[in-house]
Amino acid sequence: MAANVYGVMSMSGPSQPKVEGEEWSDERIQSFLDLIPRDDINPDFFVLKEAYQYMTPEFFARFVPYFVEAGRDISARNPDGVTLLERMSGFAKAAPYIEVLRKNGAQ
Repeated sequence: MAANVYGVMSMSGPSQPKVEGEEWSDERIQSFLDLIPRDDINPDFFVLKEAYQYMTPEFFARFVPYFVEAGRDISARNPDGVTLLERMSGFAKAAPYIEVLRKNGAQ
């Protein structure tokens, strides 16, 4: 296990930048569920944010159902009271991620 850019201990995957054309195993995608924030941020918001930052839209689309099936809160809020969906709304490149979140019940 290695620390990612936030100093969070994680398995292979979360510490890697987005790379187009690379294939990720289900195990690598699911490893994001094990991420733990070092501060007081909502753990579910943290995991979703990390997945958004490190996964391509295709991998994110594979990840979110695992997240929901694990009973995690897809509409979790950061310390400012903002959901990931709300945070991403102003970014044009976030459109495929926003679609995945909405299809999986994010508000």
